[in-house]
Amino acid sequence: MKIAITGGIGSGKTTVRNLIAQMGYTVFDADTVARSLSNDPAYVKKVLATFPTAATAAGEIDRKALASIVFQNEDALRRLNAIAHPIVMQRILLQMQEAENAGNTPVFAEIPLLFEGEYENLFDGVFVVKRSLSARIAATRDRDGLSEEEVLARMKNQIDYSKKDLSAYTIIENDGDLFTLFRRLAEELEKIH
Repeated sequence: MKIAITGGIGSGKTTVRNLIAQMGYTVFDADTVARSLSNDPAYVKKVLATFPTAATAAGEIDRKALASIVFQNEDALRRLNAIAHPIVMQRILLQMQEAENAGNTPVFAEIPLLFEGEYENLFDGVFVVKRSLSARIAATRDRDGLSEEEVLARMKNQIDYSKKDLSAYTIIENDGDLFTLFRRLAEELEKIH
């Protein structure tokens, strides 16, 4: 059984992923896979051909420069996602399948842009982490050292979870302390065994 973990920026997806891993489950992360793409020459070449101003002097991807380009331009973000997402999803699903073949089930993967990429049907289940907007802004600002305006610019490139029908998915409310979140996760994990 493959389960995706998703939610808006600053919702606590990574905390949920880490708690699930601490409970002994196999967990993967799309962002880690995406970062590893910078070691893939074909990917780097394609990104730098599309975004030449995001190149370092050494011909590598300047992640900060690339972020500043794509988070302020929806078309640029779409172009980057069209390059990266298929590769990331292919690698994540392969890793998850290998883990299942080794007898680990369920297996989980944190997929930040699951709904934006319309990947939800590739999974047997989806955990959606939800948190108040103010808490999400504060968490992202503190974690990434961004201004509130920069956080809001990134949020506008994601779906609005308050307007999406999430009735088919497992909602993980992240509105309390870590122990409360852990307890809620444990209850949901019990249901899938």
